[in-house]
Amino acid sequence: MATSIKLPNELKERVARVVKGAEQSVHAFMVAAIRAETERAETRQRFQADALAARAAFRDTGLGYALSDIEAHYRARLQGRKARKPKPKVWPR
Repeated sequence: MATSIKLPNELKERVARVVKGAEQSVHAFMVAAIRAETERAETRQRFQADALAARAAFRDTGLGYALSDIEAHYRARLQGRKARKPKPKVWPR
């Protein structure tokens, strides 16, 4: 699909400087930049959807983990010690 994009002159010049001498064309640079930003935005959208689903599950069940338990678990793992996975708790509503 052919697409046209108008870039401000200052941005065009910056892109041209970045790709000058590189094994990449201005077009390839822009395609890669758009691809990277699209992937970042998609990842952010999935993260937000997962967070909303987790919040809904917590509201429905009241089941969750204490932050102190999670921190202790990861601190032990980072220090190379074996650590039991924290157990979820039922929180008051």
